[in-house]
Amino acid sequence: MKVTKTDALFRRGLIVSCQALEDEPLHGVGIMARMALAAKDGGAVGLRINGVADILEVKQICDMPVIGIMKIHYAGYEVFITPTLSEVEKLIKAGADIVAVDASRRPRPSYADPTIFIEAIKKEFGIPLMADVSNFEEGVSAWLAGADMVATTLSSYTPYTANREKPDIELVKQLLGHVNIPVIAEGNIETPEQALACMNAGAYAVVVGSAITRPQTITRRFVERIGTGWEDGQGA
Repeated sequence: MKVTKTDALFRRGLIVSCQALEDEPLHGVGIMARMALAAKDGGAVGLRINGVADILEVKQICDMPVIGIMKIHYAGYEVFITPTLSEVEKLIKAGADIVAVDASRRPRPSYADPTIFIEAIKKEFGIPLMADVSNFEEGVSAWLAGADMVATTLSSYTPYTANREKPDIELVKQLLGHVNIPVIAEGNIETPEQALACMNAGAYAVVVGSAITRPQTITRRFVERIGTGWEDGQGA
């Protein structure tokens, strides 16, 4: 793997995705910035942050490298992670150190071909770029188009990868055998053991979000696991 711009931005390890959408309990002023500080205290090497407002707040109080995304829906399109150049520009102005985009082959509002989209971003802005992909072909295409890192973020989230393993460690291995940029494991990583397995498979870093930063999801997992099968009177 060649040395890239991203190697200077963060070391190998855990990247924490700090996100809260408008319909979630932790959405609000300052909350994700505090979550970012907590991630830093825990030893994270980087952050993945959604939206201009949260990036600006994080950058004010936390000096960790930020992978910026903007989740925005355009009518008639499935792609919603940084889908156009407009979002890329806003993220850069907000202070994102890396911009992540959906690099799947699904249609998007402009640049129907994701490789042309990546080439346009690199030509226009020159910022380090993370390509979120769902399969091997998308990853290789993103690398050839100029992406600085490729992430398995979308595996199992596109119609043609619905049956892939979770997390998709095999995709990490496949990409490592063909691209010479960092491969990031992201998507459906719920335990430290799964994160370690991704690192042992060769991932440069792992991105974990919901399992760390969405308490409603963590709580639901506990509730579903214990169910109603316990015996009354056995607890404290």
